[in-house]
Order: sequence, then structure tokens, then C-alpha cells
Amino acid sequence: MVKGVNQAATGAEQIHWRLGDLYAGVDDPRLTEDMRWADNAATRFAEIYRPGLGGLDAAQLATAMAQLEAIRQRISRVGTFRYLSYVTHADQPAYGAALQAYEEAATAIQNQLIFFDIAWNAVADSRAESLLADPALAHWAHLLRNWRRYRDHLRSESEEQILSEKRVTGRALWERLFDETLTEMRFPLRGKQLTEQEVLTLLSDPDRELRRDAAESLSKGLEGRLHTLTTCFNAVLADKALDDRLRRYPHWLSERNLSNEISDKMVEALEHAVVGCYGLVARYYRLKAKLLKVSPLMDYDRYAPLPGDERRYDWTECQRIVLAAVTDFSPELGAIGQRFFDEGWIDAALVPGKRGGAFAHPVTPDVHPYLMVNYTGTVRDVMTVAHELGHGIHQYLAREQGYMNADTPLTTAETASVFGEMLTFGQLMREEQDPRRRLGLLCGKIEDTFATVFRQMAMHRFEEVMHGARRAEGELSKERLAELWMQTQTEQFADSIQFSPGYRWWWSYIPHFIGSPGYVYAYAFGELLTLALIQRYRAAPADFVPGYIAMLKLGGSKAPTEVVATTGIDLEDPEIWSRALDYMAGMVDEAEKLAEVR
Repeated sequence: MVKGVNQAATGAEQIHWRLGDLYAGVDDPRLTEDMRWADNAATRFAEIYRPGLGGLDAAQLATAMAQLEAIRQRISRVGTFRYLSYVTHADQPAYGAALQAYEEAATAIQNQLIFFDIAWNAVADSRAESLLADPALAHWAHLLRNWRRYRDHLRSESEEQILSEKRVTGRALWERLFDETLTEMRFPLRGKQLTEQEVLTLLSDPDRELRRDAAESLSKGLEGRLHTLTTCFNAVLADKALDDRLRRYPHWLSERNLSNEISDKMVEALEHAVVGCYGLVARYYRLKAKLLKVSPLMDYDRYAPLPGDERRYDWTECQRIVLAAVTDFSPELGAIGQRFFDEGWIDAALVPGKRGGAFAHPVTPDVHPYLMVNYTGTVRDVMTVAHELGHGIHQYLAREQGYMNADTPLTTAETASVFGEMLTFGQLMREEQDPRRRLGLLCGKIEDTFATVFRQMAMHRFEEVMHGARRAEGELSKERLAELWMQTQTEQFADSIQFSPGYRWWWSYIPHFIGSPGYVYAYAFGELLTLALIQRYRAAPADFVPGYIAMLKLGGSKAPTEVVATTGIDLEDPEIWSRALDYMAGMVDEAEKLAEVR
């Protein structure tokens, strides 16, 4: 055995999701039958509503919306199964081919429905407002009103159909190439060939030499595939620029802000507040250098555990801790969380061919969410499980809004996940009496919070300059991308961290840049909003819980400002960011005090 490379068993090795609640298997005839049903239903829908959607009364429009939802839900159910099957078998071509075939078939069906958005946006404002004021449309009012916000960015029906079909063979394939490239990559380390997820896990190993070697292996591995990865980046950047031009979006982030139901000014206020506190990052990492007794502190030391704080948690212990935290907050939510573990709604095993990272998939309201993690037993993995379970519980509760209203904007989608992390952190701290380990837990939480707020905002700033450079300069070289990466990533640390040469290539493995442009600021938004919620909860627990659960149940049925208002927080108040950042500063204060008596 090679020290530090072979992972100890955690009990998660056999934790695989059971997709039978969706379909019996990849050859289940219902997969084909459901797509055929959706195709036929879409054809009938178009025949009925294309001739005169503008003349429908409120009750008729509500009926049309229910029919549209049923079609989209059936398509999504098939797509969910194909996608979840693929992410755990990404190294097997048959699964990728099945997913691609689904995408092409789904696009053809969806193209029959494009007329609906265009026709609805063509309805005069006065007529639309009259319809939306009718109680018969109460369930759909927010969604229909929100769709009209895209009116200036829609093309003609034939143009929309062309754009939709081209995406399947264009940007979507670049995303798939990126994912499959990283999935198949192996990083040599001390005689082993590690996956991306395995080598990233070693960056939080207690052995500094192993962390250094893991970082070097990751850097060299990425550098060896930069031709492909850089091409993927440039293709997606060019596609986004073209899409923004064709749809008349004024800047690269406009579409994302519109979908998040948030103004440009709110994002700017968030960025200004976070960047204004970059000094807190440098302050903390100077403390960490002292705690680790290393100088200089390197980039691969950022997530190192403190000496004597290398505890591992097996899967059973992880489950106990996370569920205890949720149940203590709300037995109702704890009972929902228990079902994820008991009924096969989680895939936790670390296996070849499985995509790295973690996610929660809402699936469709007639089934239930599924969670994917890659569990290795670290405290960070425990927090990841808590994060994804928070998403899953949120998605489960929002099902009552129906398929089209359950989905939440990114600005509120991260709230329950980060809240779940904070509850689990509190549980860990309550159970730990050893001052050294308490400091280790606190430092780990600070680092996770910093990664969600400061690191994600730094990555947002990288995206901003990257998209700007691609539009101003043309295709970007790997060296130019590296320059932009280092420029935006190092400023938060000042002189508290020294970066190894290969860190300049680490932009190339971040999937959000490829699959979800403009996504990452939502992490900072969600983290800071959650810190504001935690402060309210601690001030009045009994009063807070019902409003919080009500917020989760609303899903995306109302605007984020209305949804969050159920907890008493005003999203338009810029002071919520400064108060949350002050809370983070208090965590660093506490770490400094604990370090003095350690």
C-alpha cells in the first residue's frame, strides 16, 4: 500500500441509488412509450392552441398550462433517468449515446411547443394583466408573468427551433466532451492512477508532501489535456457570445440575472460587499500558517486539517450526524431526510466512471429527488452530504407546487443546502469537547464558508473577465486564460499564500464555466443569505422554523424577494450582506481565540 493514496473503507462503497422508482432499467420499454406519449401530446397541444392562444380566457389558459406541464414533466422524467444513469457510467459509450439520443428526441418534441412562449409574449400587456388577475390563473400567475420578462430576447418560432436543434449538436456536445475528458483522465501519484475526484480529495490530506504531490499531479494532468479543455472553453465562450448577440442581451450576465430574478444592481452590491472583505481571507490564512507551522503557506495547504484533527467518519456515522442535525431543527424535515438514506435515493460510492463532485437532482414531482456524492469519509464529505440533503429536502417540499413551479432560481436554490451545512456544523461542535478538534472543526467551516463566498466570487470575477476578453480579443490561448485566472484568484489572499506554478491551469477543470455560465455568484448569494437566516433562527428558533419550512415549500412559485420575505428578510436591503460578512469575521475572531488556548 502507498501511504495516503489508498482510501480506507467507509461503508459508502455499496451505497448506490435505486433508479427503479423512475424506470426498471435502461431497456425499460416505458422509456420509449413515455417519449412517444409526449410527442403525440405535444402535437395535439399545438393543434389545439396554436390557432388562437391569444383569445383564451383565464380558465382555458390554466387548462393549457396544466397540459403543457404534463408534457414537459413526462419528457423530464425520461431525461432524468438517462442523465442519472450516465453520470455513474460516464466511461461507457452506450450510456452517453442513450443520453444524446434522448436530447435529440426531447428537442424535437420541445420544438413543437415553442410557439406557446412566443404567442403568450405577443399578448398585449393590458390583456395579459387582466388574465393574470383572474383567480383561475393564480397558480400560474408568477410563472406566466416571469416568462414575459424574456419578451425582448425571443426570436421568431422558426429561429427558436433552429437555435434549439443546433444546441444539441453544438454547445451541448462541447459540454459532454469536457465532462467525459475529465471523467476518463487519470492522475499518476506514487504508483497509482487516480481519478480527478480522488486526487482532489488528497488536497485535504494531513500529509503535506502528499498534498504537494497531489497538487502537482493534478496540474500536470490538466496541462497535458489543455488543448482539448481550452478548445471546449473557447467553443462555449463563443457560443455564449453569439447567443447573447442573437437574443439582444446587453452583457454576458444578463440572461443569468434574468433567470435568477435578480437585478444587475443586486449582483453588483453583492460583489462589492464580498470583494471589500477580501482582507478577512488573508487574515485567516496567516492564522492557519501559524497553526500548521509552515512558511510559506502554499495553495495546496488551504484545506489541510490541523495537526491531530484527522478524524474520519464512516457512512453510518455521517448519516447519524446529518440526520440528528436536521431532526433537532425540525422533526418533519428529519423524517424526509431519513427517506433519502433508507429508500436508495443517494449514490455515494467512489467508483471508476462516475462523475466527480456532488449534486441533488429534483427529478419530477411524481417521483422524488436523488443525491449524488463521492464519499471518502472526511469532515468535508459529511458537510457535502448535509449540503446535498438540504437541496433534496427543499426539492421534495417544493414538489407540491408542480413541475413548472417547483424549480427555484439559483439565488434561493442554495439556501436550504447551506442551511443544512450550518445545522450539521452545529451538531459536530455540540458533540466535540476536545478544544483542538473544536478548533479544527471551526477552521474547516471557515474554509468551507470562504470557499463558497470568496472563492466563488473570485471565480465569478474570472468568468467576467474571461467572457469580456473572448468578446474583445477573439479566441483565448491557454496562457491568456491562465493569466486571467491568476489575476482574479490571487487578489483575495494578498501575501498570505504562495501559489505553485501549476495552479495557473486549475481554471480548466471547473464544470460550471462550461455547463452553467454565470452560475457561481449564486453560491456566495446563498451562503450569505443563509448566514442571515441562521442569525434569525438563533434569535427566535420557535418563530423561525415554520416560516423557513413555508419558504422551502414555495419553490419557484413566487419571486425570490417574496419567498425569502416569509422569514422576515428583505433581499433588497444591502445591509444583509454586510451583516453576514460580519458574522464570518466573528468566526475568524473565535478561531483566533481558540488558537491562543490550544
